[in-house]
Amino acid sequence: MSSADDRTVPGDWLDEVAFDASGLVPAIAQDAADGRVLMFAWMNREALALTGQTGLAHYWSRSRGKLWRKGEESGHLQKVAEIRFDCDEDVILLMIEQVGGIACHTGRASCFYRRLEGERWVTVDPVLRAPGDIYGRTD
Repeated sequence: MSSADDRTVPGDWLDEVAFDASGLVPAIAQDAADGRVLMFAWMNREALALTGQTGLAHYWSRSRGKLWRKGEESGHLQKVAEIRFDCDEDVILLMIEQVGGIACHTGRASCFYRRLEGERWVTVDPVLRAPGDIYGRTD
């Protein structure tokens, strides 16, 4: 017996994703080995399709207005082990292997490196590699 939520009929899996009015869906990258949340980004249909086709995470940069493959400049690729989405079909979860152990452009393992302590944000994770060494610039 299968539930109504079990979808086994072949079709365009991208049509089931509830992209927002801008054509985007939030995406969370989580380490497949230890479960740590590494980063959050946006995906458009093309980014999600490329991620599914290539097994490497692709995202849409709202600030730059362009598609990008994670690690295209830094070499810190995200190899995708699994793609999931939530019950409302409007959030993507990527279970990934983070090549090089750095997901954040600041040179940290995770973009979530600050913790609220009392009424201030405290940096709790170290820089593993200086951004200037990764990207060849200091911005």
